[in-house]
Amino acid sequence: MNTDIKNNFDWNCKHTWKQSAINTLWCLVGCSFGDMMTIYYFQVNEIPWSTFSIMALAMFNGIVSSIILETIILLKQMKLMPALKTAFGMSLISMISMELAMNIVDVLFTGGAKITIYVIPLMLIAGFLTPWPYNYWRLKKFGVGCCG
Repeated sequence: MNTDIKNNFDWNCKHTWKQSAINTLWCLVGCSFGDMMTIYYFQVNEIPWSTFSIMALAMFNGIVSSIILETIILLKQMKLMPALKTAFGMSLISMISMELAMNIVDVLFTGGAKITIYVIPLMLIAGFLTPWPYNYWRLKKFGVGCCG
């Protein structure tokens, strides 16, 4: 890695932390909706899938719902195809880390594939904090946010 980039990167920009928090929050809204609704559906209907299978589907659905939400938001600024292309261009690293963090918290606190009023805030906090520094770095270095 180039030492100039490494030594000159600024982790102290309040504006970038604020913008990356907003971007991360939009990602969290989209991802958590699809994720938690999937888990809740399996929980309520007592579908006998393995915890791993439910979590994998929940992560996939979380990413899909995030892309849908981003597309809807972008439709206010552009036409459908550019909005969809932009939404698909969001950072999968950010979304996967968010989904993984939320599902690990769920497994640790409920045994997995269960949504309770007590675990939801913990899942959301983990889902927000995990990708936030990456989103800051990405926004600062490339001028690109994960969402928004």
